Amino acid sequence: MRAETRRSLKEDRFRGATIQVAERTAHWSVEHKSKLITFSIIVLVVLAAVLGTWAYLSSQDEKASVDLGAAVRTMETQVRPPGVPAQPNFPSFASSEERATAAKKEFQQVVDKYPHTHTADVARYFLGLTSNDLGDNATAERYLGEVASIHDKDLAGLAKFALAAVYRKENTDGQAVDLYKQLIDRPTATVAKVTAQMELASFYQSKQQTADAKRIYEQVQKENQGTEAGSLAGSKLTELK
Repeated sequence: MRAETRRSLKEDRFRGATIQVAERTAHWSVEHKSKLITFSIIVLVVLAAVLGTWAYLSSQDEKASVDLGAAVRTMETQVRPPGVPAQPNFPSFASSEERATAAKKEFQQVVDKYPHTHTADVARYFLGLTSNDLGDNATAERYLGEVASIHDKDLAGLAKFALAAVYRKENTDGQAVDLYKQLIDRPTATVAKVTAQMELASFYQSKQQTADAKRIYEQVQKENQGTEAGSLAGSKLTELK
């Protein structure tokens, strides 16, 4: 009997507490009704803005992709052999520098017209490459550095790999090595671990750091037995003996 009484009292207290919470919640809702409505409107406006922004950026990205494709085609246009005149209706450039200059201009237009799109990030990557081709290391470093820090790890990986080459040209070896090591530790779909390993080993070899080069080539050979990369690493090790 006593147990049932205690249980009944507990249930009454629980119901009482629950009712009090409900009453306080109802009271708060009435008091703050206008604030709740305002808040709801703000949430809806923000949501609509986000969806609208997403739709706008998607549309912009589609337009930017068309321009990017044209710029890439320019970058891949044939360079005429020395002394060969241009042919009507057959696009070509007199030199790789002329081609890089034309492509760079088109990539810059993509960035200027569609700065907040993913396509613009791709254009920035190509701006880095064309700037590097033209010997403008500072501009190449700036654009590739921007792309190397974006959330798209595959595009960022490409940018890091290209940026390492720019650092090598500038003889800032420590920064180049650091980027190669980052790619080895965190490879991407665009820059595989073995690609970064072979490039770093080649860099060490060019700097007469034979021990470091051998260590990496041996690792590549061990990790890639029976593959082209493993065979190439073996050949490189033979060169170092």
